Amino acid sequence: MKAVILAGGFGTRLRPITYEIPKPLVPVKKKPIIGHLIDFFHKHNVEKIGILAGKMHKDDFEKWRSVWKEEMPNEKIEIFYEETPRGTFGGMELLKDWIGNEPFVLTNGDELKDFDLKSLQEFHAEHGGVGTIWMVEVPNAHEYGVPVMSGHNIIEFLEKPENPPSNFINSGLYIFSPEIFNYADFSKEQISTEREIFPRLAVEGKLYGHKIEGRWYDCGNLERWEKAIKEW
Repeated sequence: MKAVILAGGFGTRLRPITYEIPKPLVPVKKKPIIGHLIDFFHKHNVEKIGILAGKMHKDDFEKWRSVWKEEMPNEKIEIFYEETPRGTFGGMELLKDWIGNEPFVLTNGDELKDFDLKSLQEFHAEHGGVGTIWMVEVPNAHEYGVPVMSGHNIIEFLEKPENPPSNFINSGLYIFSPEIFNYADFSKEQISTEREIFPRLAVEGKLYGHKIEGRWYDCGNLERWEKAIKEW
């Protein structure tokens, strides 16, 4: 299986730090967030990792890659650069051929994650959906997107609900079958996984959620990044 790490964007909520360094390269325990994600995938025998980054940060990522190669020379990592940010799925057009015809993992690049990935893979294969989301339990679900479930199917998302139906949220890590590309109109400048693709999958009954206990830290703003540094 291959994995893709979304490493684009401007990191506005982590400024002023991200004026100097892209958000996925911000350190936690003296290692970039993206390095922790690669460690996670390596532990779960993911064969190849693709990183989708913005061309504006190419120098930063190439410098990071040169250091990373010295530490893990056999790791198969490829970086794809989009000219301009195209949303959370628009840039995936660059990786379509690289991904091929097998299911793949897609994850946000500003979160730390550690859970049983094999369980998610098995669940996805068993249920035959186009997309499966790892759902993680948090105490502050009202600050995130909360799936509304019917059995294992996700039927809709509530964005930052005042009274969430559960404490399980979208973790920002998914397994997609290659059919996911049929749901993206790449002629558009911007494509949002959360606002455009997930609703279509949900209506067709092809979006699933799997609750797995694990560790998850959002590093998307200064307060959450500090919490990750203290607790990871």
